[in-house]
Amino acid sequence: MPERIVVEGGSVVAVDDAGTEFAEGHVVVEGDRIVAVGSGSAPPQDVPVRRVDATGCLVTPGLVNTHHHLYQWATRGHAADSTLFEWLTELYPVWARMDVETVHAAASAGLAQLARSGCTTAADHHYVFPREGGDVFGAVVAAAERIGLRLHAVRGSMDRGRSRGGLPPDSVVEDRDEALAGTQQAIDAFHDPAPGARVRVAVGPCSPFSVSAELMREAAELARRNGVRLHTHLAETTTEEEQCRAEFDRTPVEYAEDLGWLGPDVWFAHAVHLSPTAVRRLAETGTGAAHCPSSNGRLGAGIAPVRALLSAGAPVGLGVDGVASNESGGLGEEMRQALLLARITGGPRAMSVREALWMATRGGARCIGREDEIGSLEPGKLADLAVWRLGGLDHTGIADPVAALVLGRLPQVETLLCGGREVLTGEDVVEELDRASARLRLVEVS
Repeated sequence: MPERIVVEGGSVVAVDDAGTEFAEGHVVVEGDRIVAVGSGSAPPQDVPVRRVDATGCLVTPGLVNTHHHLYQWATRGHAADSTLFEWLTELYPVWARMDVETVHAAASAGLAQLARSGCTTAADHHYVFPREGGDVFGAVVAAAERIGLRLHAVRGSMDRGRSRGGLPPDSVVEDRDEALAGTQQAIDAFHDPAPGARVRVAVGPCSPFSVSAELMREAAELARRNGVRLHTHLAETTTEEEQCRAEFDRTPVEYAEDLGWLGPDVWFAHAVHLSPTAVRRLAETGTGAAHCPSSNGRLGAGIAPVRALLSAGAPVGLGVDGVASNESGGLGEEMRQALLLARITGGPRAMSVREALWMATRGGARCIGREDEIGSLEPGKLADLAVWRLGGLDHTGIADPVAALVLGRLPQVETLLCGGREVLTGEDVVEELDRASARLRLVEVS
């Protein structure tokens, strides 16, 4: 019989359609599913249970990270005062020397940090495939299995190196046929379409300035033949907008639509520079946006029009982005960042604390096509949940636990369940990450 877990004694915020919240409530888990959510203590159980005392805690759905580059954990702190294109130009040659060992260490550390910030599902966009690097995509999948988080592994690609007017060195790009074949192989090897899947694969050509129109179009066709989702960077900077207009006489969103890249099976990273017309098209087509406030701020890219996207009905989730442009690496902090940036541009009512939590849970689940399984605490959904310890100097006196979570210092995660399994992070990932980062630094020096 599957183990039954009873979490009780703390505040419960379900993030469901009804806005269910209990000042003191319980969640009952059996196997990988939630079987009950309610007020007060759980009723007597007819089988042995493991109890989690959540007294003094807040229980929420596990957070959903809609955009990351886990391999970048080995290259934090580079190009600290650069624009996006300057930053990429400096880092691509470093990433070109990555291998399986480096990527596995970086991804393990990144996923461990995500778990410590309340995240149970991560979408990782891996698009750098060094010629001698080995199976770096498989190394990311293995890291997710090791740490115990749910992974949406986006098989990225680039076919526009410097010799074809792109930014990346030719040593890290593939030709179109090679990229498409590698993407199909990743789907065949790792994608699990079954309910409750812990690993799914999406198709993700990197961006308009590193991928040809032919690869973008054919990748979308490949994804839809295989029934998987599509993801790419779009409208991140004004430079990208200028380049799209110069090359294609289109805005980034218009260009994406021409190539078949709008629809309910697509979500874009960043979506910072959107006109009102572009916002409306994303909403009309059900195309999602991964809002990465800290990374966009770190690189000076701008502030995404999140209030307009939410009001229009577009799916919007939160993303960490790679930690070479967001050295913190935690998803929980992005709730506060998103709220503050929204209010800077739109005033104090531009985003509520509950909307920030919604984006980190339900909104993210909607972006990656898993809203029927994760993102809220409801019977029948997967048992992905976080128990946050509130109190002490950081939170005592804040009566509203959601305000404490979003506005205060990010609380300690007392317990994190992913599919009913407790996620534990060890210190061994730190030593591995240090060795991987040191190897890349030596490469730079030599």
